[in-house]
Amino acid sequence: MKRKIYILLFTVYALSAQTFSIARIHYGGGGDWYSDPSSIPNLLKYLSTNTSISVNPEEARIKLTDENANQYPYLYLTGHGNIKFTDDEIISLRTILMNNGFLHADDNYGMDASFRREIKRIFPNKELVPLPYYHRLFHTYFSFPQGLPKVHEHDGKPPQALALFEGERIILLYTYESDLGDGWENASVHQDPWPIRESALKMGVNIIYFALTQ
Repeated sequence: MKRKIYILLFTVYALSAQTFSIARIHYGGGGDWYSDPSSIPNLLKYLSTNTSISVNPEEARIKLTDENANQYPYLYLTGHGNIKFTDDEIISLRTILMNNGFLHADDNYGMDASFRREIKRIFPNKELVPLPYYHRLFHTYFSFPQGLPKVHEHDGKPPQALALFEGERIILLYTYESDLGDGWENASVHQDPWPIRESALKMGVNIIYFALTQ
């Protein structure tokens, strides 16, 4: 037990000593990879205010074939339309994720079919697994006893947090039918009330904290 506490304290200290940012993936295929432009800066500001993690307030924007694509501990992908990876991007993303990388894909309504298709191209032998409400992701910093919050209705389905695993490690988290990115946006964009926006921001903090400490 003491060893686990020491490891956790060391991890928290290491996080506070490093500068963290989020790398948004610029993909091809017709999807608006750049959607919700105020979302990541707002999330990073909330992360900086509410945790001890040292934050770079500006998001990075990368293509998976960039030389520095493997230097970011947290990759983010969103959009409404078609996602399409080239063969080189598939190789690059697979390599990144299998070497301690982490991808958070956030369905901004409309990307579901193409995203699932492309993930199967990258990991044909892996399946997306729904995370139960008791999973550490929902309790790692803030507590979400009912799991992923619902920001926008979309098709009226319950929100799901789906994961790809490599052993016990989550390499990819797909937040579906939730639209966290819209919840992170400026209040004037979608007119969402603060409690909804705050729940989305808190869930974003949980995902980041989990990704950095799992």
